[in-house]
Amino acid sequence: MALLESPPGDRPTTRCTPTRARMRPRSIVPGRQRWEVDLLRGRPASARLTETSLLEAPGIEEVHASPVTGRVLVRHDRTVSPREAARLLRRAIARTLAALRATAANLPWPDTTAQPGEGMPEDRGDGAGAGRWLPRILGASGAVAAAVIGGPFLLKLLSKPLLTLGLTTVATTAVVRRAWRRSDSAKQSADEAAARRHPLRRIIGPHKRKFALAALLSGLSQLAEMALFALSPSIVLLVAKGGSATLAKYGVAGVTAQLSLLVGAAGTACLAMAAFGYGASVVWRQLAQTIEDDWRTRTYEHVQRVAPADLEKERVSRVNAVLSEDIGQISTFVGTNMNDVVQMCTSLALLIPAFLLLAPQIAWIALAPIPLVAWLSFRFHERAVAGHAASDARRSRLNGRVTENLHAHTTIKSAVTEEHEIARITELNRECSEADRAGGRSSAIPPQILRLAGGSALVGTVLLGGRAVLRGTLSTAAFGPLIEMPGMAMLKLSRLGSTTDQYQRAVTALDRVERLHDLPLEPFAEGRPMPRQQVKGEIELRNVTFAYPGRPPALRDTSLVVPPGRTTGIVGTSGAGKTTVAKLLMRFHHPDRGRVLLDGADVRTLALPDLRRAIGYVTQEPFLFDATIAENIRYGTFDATDEQLVTAARTAGADAFIDSLPDGYATRVGERGAALSGGQKQRIALARTILRDPPVIILDEATSAVDNETEAIIQQALQVFGTDRTMVVIAHRLSTVQHADQIYVMGPGGVVAEHGTHEELVTRGGTYTTLWQLQAGTPALA
Repeated sequence: MALLESPPGDRPTTRCTPTRARMRPRSIVPGRQRWEVDLLRGRPASARLTETSLLEAPGIEEVHASPVTGRVLVRHDRTVSPREAARLLRRAIARTLAALRATAANLPWPDTTAQPGEGMPEDRGDGAGAGRWLPRILGASGAVAAAVIGGPFLLKLLSKPLLTLGLTTVATTAVVRRAWRRSDSAKQSADEAAARRHPLRRIIGPHKRKFALAALLSGLSQLAEMALFALSPSIVLLVAKGGSATLAKYGVAGVTAQLSLLVGAAGTACLAMAAFGYGASVVWRQLAQTIEDDWRTRTYEHVQRVAPADLEKERVSRVNAVLSEDIGQISTFVGTNMNDVVQMCTSLALLIPAFLLLAPQIAWIALAPIPLVAWLSFRFHERAVAGHAASDARRSRLNGRVTENLHAHTTIKSAVTEEHEIARITELNRECSEADRAGGRSSAIPPQILRLAGGSALVGTVLLGGRAVLRGTLSTAAFGPLIEMPGMAMLKLSRLGSTTDQYQRAVTALDRVERLHDLPLEPFAEGRPMPRQQVKGEIELRNVTFAYPGRPPALRDTSLVVPPGRTTGIVGTSGAGKTTVAKLLMRFHHPDRGRVLLDGADVRTLALPDLRRAIGYVTQEPFLFDATIAENIRYGTFDATDEQLVTAARTAGADAFIDSLPDGYATRVGERGAALSGGQKQRIALARTILRDPPVIILDEATSAVDNETEAIIQQALQVFGTDRTMVVIAHRLSTVQHADQIYVMGPGGVVAEHGTHEELVTRGGTYTTLWQLQAGTPALA
């Protein structure tokens, strides 16, 4: 089948790294595909990465990649064609392959999902095991031999402070640059990386001053803390020795005076540490809240302005998760972890010059763990990326399923499928738990290794420093303040693993937020103004062809004319493109060919807000907000008076049932209007449109849920209200349109099958005649 070949110049040199991903289709049906991908077999991290990458594509609803069998199950929206779904899968596999190439020199990702006996090494191939471990064993043996033979010489070199500082700086820089370059290459191309600013700059945005203030307070707090830790051993040494020659040299004579000075300095440092720490905590939290509010406001504003056709491709639960959880993750990182980052940098910035100035001969033991700790932290970061992404993706699927089931509560009850849905939720919850447990095990190891490295630095400093003091090459006055500094600095550095973890989560969340921002906006500021008072209401579809993605054309070379100030009915079978006509007129979608005209002007050339203000659109499934009836009717016409509101409700036939409610217009309708019947919701939505008083009205099955008597009342009211207005009535029930000035009968593919008045169409003996006789209960014509 299709091969995803790597470019010749990018082929890795190691024979353990795959250079292609062979894909074989097992089954392909509309909405579902199953593939076998050799690349994923035995590679759980790659399987998780593929799932995460594919779930980010629009229209993909569910992905299950098995590292045991190498099979991938993809469920997608039926609007996505099978060819497009296969293309998206190939792209996700290509990204996974690129990530494997980028980490070719690293250890394999750990198998955290395979059961005992099922796991396979991450890297496969002939002799992969030996080829992977033999060089490392030989390298480790060589390092041990070199240390034994050249130990004294290495210690002599490391005793040179400038050389130690240079080696430490070079090693740490190399580790950091290599780790982040490798991480970034797995996520985006060089062009994408160059086009985007650093994640921190994108997160902070315009709040640089508050960020600088928070960082300054954190740095001062850490400075005071290190001063306190430096003074504590000095006080002990002062008491043990009975005085300090250094303080006496500066005019502080007597043990009591010297002790008072040091204790006072320690107390001042303690107060400064608490004061600056409190200030830093407050400012960081304020900054985090400001950033969260700013990002959520901007993101929601962007989502509100996204074209409906593009937003329909996104799952509601995914958008909701971005607006709540992902933006909250960014805020959490700024409010809690940024303080740790600044304090860690301050600790290292003070530790290095302190040792170089006071005890250069033992500086190497304090500085040597820094690149090791950095390497371990970034090593953990690399292994955690795929696990976190997979965990987030599984949790998003679980939340989406729970939300969907809550909305479908009545459907589930009527179908008696409670046990089926419980089993589905249980399975999704199990997958989330497995991903979280795997991530928890991975997260528990690095902090302990980092603490061990910090403890080793403390022990080494005490050992070598103590020997230097005994030999007389280092004074106790210089050694005292340095005893606890390495351990404290390494303790701060030990948080690098968890901080890096949270940083990666924040960056991943930021990527998802920015993907929403990448959705194209509707051109609100473009187009020719069209004041509502000047709208006559003449509508024309001229040779329009339109197809939803992955579907046959809903309209095919369709032409129709709606005269201004008249009522036009559009009827036809399901799927004949009736609702599509309304969506094209509202510019929710754009025709593939042809033109949609309003008063002779292409709707794409008109100012979008003016166009939609001129059209009142009532859908078959109206949406009501969780508010009062009055607030729902006033929505979009917020300055309407109570008299205007009641008049609109009366015209829509809603006043009778509203007056019968205990709270009347103040009655809350519940979430999505759950407290009302379908017909009541339709009448409130109709009253909302009538209150707007638009020159053009589109009723898309707007009375389908009301009884015949109520429909007759509404029809009479609409005839009065619709005088001198253009009304387009879309209906299945022909009695809804029988009094229309003209009627279009839509056939399969959106083709206009018939056109005329009710009386003309009934006697024509065509599709309309058959539908009318079926609905009227009379025998069909022969």
